[in-house]
Amino acid sequence: MAILSDCHMHSNHSLDSEASMESMIRKALELGLDTICFTEHQDFDYPFEKYEELGVDAFMLNADSYLYELLSMREKYRDKIRIEFGVELGLRTESVKKNLIFAREHEYDFIIGSIHLVDDEDPYFPQAFEGKTDDEVYRRYFESTYENIKKFTNFDVLGHMDYIFRYGPGGKREYKYSEYGEILDEILKFLIENEKGIELNTGGIKKGMKEFHPCMEVLKRYRELGGEIITVGSDAHNPENIADCFDRVPDALKEAGFKYYCIYENRLPEYHKL
Repeated sequence: MAILSDCHMHSNHSLDSEASMESMIRKALELGLDTICFTEHQDFDYPFEKYEELGVDAFMLNADSYLYELLSMREKYRDKIRIEFGVELGLRTESVKKNLIFAREHEYDFIIGSIHLVDDEDPYFPQAFEGKTDDEVYRRYFESTYENIKKFTNFDVLGHMDYIFRYGPGGKREYKYSEYGEILDEILKFLIENEKGIELNTGGIKKGMKEFHPCMEVLKRYRELGGEIITVGSDAHNPENIADCFDRVPDALKEAGFKYYCIYENRLPEYHKL
């Protein structure tokens, strides 16, 4: 069965997208999707002052404006597609209280918790790797992930959990579970124990990765440990990338041992048979 739900996408309500919400919806309809979830960025305490000269500003979301437009679009397209209200929260130990307040201010359908920084550095920029080996940064990313999810649990799934591998300056776009197995197990076990899921994120493919986020070995390990909650998202920031590589997703999930994928509404997972 085809995946007809894209549960991770961004419009111009996120700093790093110029796409209108309606253009994203129209493309989703063109592709035959029946459900989409906008998950606009909210990253408190992003160190934008480091990157001002590169044109990066704070990743702050006007949630009221975002919700107003989403409700308008939901009404306009109510007979054609289900449009969910989501957010992608950047998790940082320094931002726990702000994230707690933010997550409670609106009735989101879906919250993705993501790690976009290694300590105080964005791996999108080469500075994050200066003075360290690539392996040190990768390992620190996973350690930081574990630290953050233990501090803040008001999210539904952990987003693109090996995101760091998109940007390694050594050109490494793949890894073995065994290289980081101990810390990855800590992350996966904590998620399962706290009834949190992971997402299969196809966005890394266009960045040169050979596998989805996370890689097949991690997908299999999550399932082996008892994990069942998995959502599917393209991480599209423009219409052209919506549902990117979704034709490959059912086989990948089945190979990893899954029988279902999830869609969230009112913060509750719906299970859909593959």
